[in-house]
This record gives sequence, C-alpha cells and structure tokens, in this order.
Amino acid sequence: MAKVIASDILVVGGGLAGIVTALEGLRAGKTVTLADRDTEERMGGLALWAFGGMMLVGTPLQERMKIADTPEIALGDWLSFGELAPDDEWPLQWARYYVEHSRSEVYDWLSDEGIKFLPAVNWVERGRFGDGNRLPRYHVVWGTARELVRCLLAALYRENTAGRLTLLHEHRITELDHEAGKVSGALAINEATGEEVRLAASAVVLATGGINGSHEQCRANWPGDRPQPTSMLNGAHPYADGRMHHWVADRLNGQITHAGEMWNYAAGFPHPYPHFPGHGLSTIPCKSALWLNHWGERIGPEPLVTGFDTHWLCQRVAEQEKPWTWHLLNWRIAAKEFAISGAEHNARIRDKQFPLFVKELLLGNHALVRQMQHESRDFLVADTLADLAGKMNALTCSHDVNPQTLQATADAFDANFATGTSLHNDPQIRMIEHAREWKPDRLRTCKPAPLQKPGAGPYIAIRMQLITRKSLGGLQTDLLSRVLDGQGAPVQGLYCVGEAAGFGGGGANGKRSLEGTFLPGCIMTARAAVRSIVSGG
Repeated sequence: MAKVIASDILVVGGGLAGIVTALEGLRAGKTVTLADRDTEERMGGLALWAFGGMMLVGTPLQERMKIADTPEIALGDWLSFGELAPDDEWPLQWARYYVEHSRSEVYDWLSDEGIKFLPAVNWVERGRFGDGNRLPRYHVVWGTARELVRCLLAALYRENTAGRLTLLHEHRITELDHEAGKVSGALAINEATGEEVRLAASAVVLATGGINGSHEQCRANWPGDRPQPTSMLNGAHPYADGRMHHWVADRLNGQITHAGEMWNYAAGFPHPYPHFPGHGLSTIPCKSALWLNHWGERIGPEPLVTGFDTHWLCQRVAEQEKPWTWHLLNWRIAAKEFAISGAEHNARIRDKQFPLFVKELLLGNHALVRQMQHESRDFLVADTLADLAGKMNALTCSHDVNPQTLQATADAFDANFATGTSLHNDPQIRMIEHAREWKPDRLRTCKPAPLQKPGAGPYIAIRMQLITRKSLGGLQTDLLSRVLDGQGAPVQGLYCVGEAAGFGGGGANGKRSLEGTFLPGCIMTARAAVRSIVSGG
C-alpha cells in the first residue's frame, strides 16, 4: 500500500510558478506539498537557467527613463502583436490582467522580496512594422533569473515553520485522484527508489511546464500552415513533455488550447556540454551579422534582423532548404553584440559584478567570443573569407558554400559604405540605426560599418538552428487559475499555473510574445491560484 502524505495544497512542479505557489500558500497559513520530477539542485526548472528579462508596465524604472507607459498602450501592443482573436475570452482577460497588474503583482512584489533590476529598460520585439513594443519594457533581473529562484527559495524555506512544507524531489506524478469530477490529490512515483506515494490535498496546482521539451509533441502540434524544419535543438527540458496536459484532457475533460503556438528561437547552436540529448543554447543574435542561407547567400529580400519579430524570424529560418542558417560577422561585431541567453553565459550579471559588467559593455565581451571559439564546433573563426568558407563546408560535410559566393555576399553589403553613409540604402542598416537611437541598444549595437573593415577581423561564421523553447498554449484557465472543462466550468480542486496554463487562460500571448512575458506570467498565475484556494474558489 502506498505511503500517504496529506496537505492543504499539492503543487506539481518545482519551476518558478510552482515555487511561487508554494511560497504564497505557506504565507496564507496552508500546509503545502511540492512534488518535482527533477533533482534538488535543479529546483527552479528553466528559470534557474534563464536570463531574467521581464516585460513590465508602468514601473519606477520606466518613469526614471522618461518612458510614459500605461496599461492601455501595452494592451494595444499585446493584442496587435499577438493577434489574439476577439472572441478568445480567457487569453484576452489574462492579457488585460497582465498589463494592468504587472507593476504591483511582479515589480513591487519582487522589490519587496529584495530583487533588483538593471538600471536600464531594453527595447525588444519592436515589430517589423512598429506593431510590437512601441515603448521599452524589458526589465532585466540583476543576478539573472537564477538570483530570482534563489531568492524565492530562501523565502520558501523561511516560511516553512512547524514543518508545513513537504518537498519531494525526483517524484513523478502519474495520475490525479478524483471522484465525481473533484480532484483530491495525486499518485507519485519516487524515481530514485520506485516507491509509490499517495499525495492527498484539497487543492492540486499543476505547474508542470509546457510541451516544448518533447519534439514529438512539438511536431504533433505544429501548425500545418507554417514551415517546420527537419531538425531542431531543444531549449526547454525533456520533462516538459505535456503528459499531464493530456491526462487532464482525457480524464477530466480539461481543454488544451493553442497548443500549436510556441515561442521558439531562430538562432541556436548545440550546447558544448549538453545536459540532455539535443540540448541547445539560444543566442541573442547580433543585429549587425549578415543572416545567410546554407549556400552563403544573404536571406532576403527583407533581411533577418533580431529584436523586431522573433515569430517571423523562426518562420523564415524554418522555410530554408536546410535546417541551418549562417551568421556572418567579424570579431568587432561579435565582441560588442554576441550574447547567449541565460544565466550560464552571463556571468557578470548573474554574479552581480557591476564594474566588470560595465567594462565588458564598453570594451566588448571578448572572453565569451574566445570561449565559444574554443568550445563550440559551430562557431568558426578565420582570417579570410575563403578560409571561412572552407571551414563552413568542412562542418557541414558539403561543398555548399562557394568562396566566391561568400565574398560576393560580403562585397554587396560593404558597397553600401563605398560613397559614405549618406547614400547607403540597406534595410538592415536602417533597422540598426533605428535600434541605436535608444541608448541601451546603442551600447550593445555596433555603428554600421563594412564587414571587411580593416582591423575588424578575423571573420566569424556561426551555424544556427531553430531551437524550441516555450509553449504559448496550455490548459485553459480562468482568472482564478482554475482549470476549465469543455463546458467552461471549473474542475473542482484543480488549478494550473505558469507555462502549463499558457501563462494564463491557455494562451494569453496569442501568436507572439512581447518578450519577457513568461516569468511574470508564472508569478501572476501562481499568486492568483493561491488567492482563489484561500478564498475557497
């Protein structure tokens, strides 16, 4: 007979949404069991490795930078960029809730927890036609999301008075207990020992992440009208496989909505030291790099430039003949612009080394470029374009890149500068100059110059692949984070938060995120669930 552990709230999943749910539950005086499939040192899930950017509206930091933002402006951007359907009730309600409450529910709450932000708001996802963020809203946690996780875990342990918290690591939930449609707990397996444990609770909160850790699920839900690459890297985690989504849909009539909407990234390469098969790193692509197809030709006619529309970039990359593209740049560009998303490769921010962070910002992050040169086989460096073409072909075991083609690609771009800046007419250069109008972007973006500028070498080519990341869809929930059935009624005792709920409502972002909506979405949905549980909702 399985051992039984009883508590008021059972939280399934130890990522950010699960941690916040458990923390708020303890603060409300409840007993809490948190069951997570991963090991203790990986508590925090993807947030432990994330960069820590947050899309926030109407913050003191925006005010200090004279950014006159309002929930109304933000909602307009959210709806136009995400292309939410006018009748998609719960995603629309969650979108409105987010922009109206991100200041109080996230910025103020985290400030009270001791979290600080970098003193600059970045401007991302502007939209190719100005239909994205009309204003800068991207706030970066000082210490990255790893600091966020550690801070909230410390608070969780402090709140664990009288043994009201039970933490179960390496426990996989296999089914939920339910009778007459009411959920009352779950069955877990201790994956270290094989022991079964019955977890009884009057409220169960699913914080199991999305589906994008499973390529099978990713491909099964991929929209039929969008190109799909033959191979992809994994930027999520294999445990984010959607099994609990389907269990709830099959057994409790829960509704999985917008499962085909995903927030993938267009420029990833294999992790030099992978944590699991297919593990990829997502770069923050260099705006000044030329984005090339497998032949070494510039993808066009509209060039691919990061920071404007990630969703569109992914589609353009996915439709290429081969499942990889190339970024062509030089050392000057890489030192100033090349970055890898996440805590692991942003040591100055992660470890809160402000003087060294400023030094790298001003002088370039040469250490990261050298690190990737030595660690990644997809990061190629050569003194001449001809030698670089040879290395590109050696990597792909092909003769795809003709040295003359690569030379012609570079020459065509450099011709923009032959008669001075007053006569160049390249859309990528215009986009770069627009980005540089905002001071934080100017610090991280090179002034446009010829690729073959003397002294700017050596040349660099990075082989990039599409990398899966976050699910935008999930189990449909109301504003109380209650899971809804096919009739739109709450499944009694069952809640869903974070990515498993599509960051609210089963898909609050629609087709596109304004970027940085994910960590705050985890926090807001988790806090809403606990308020509902405490009030008897």
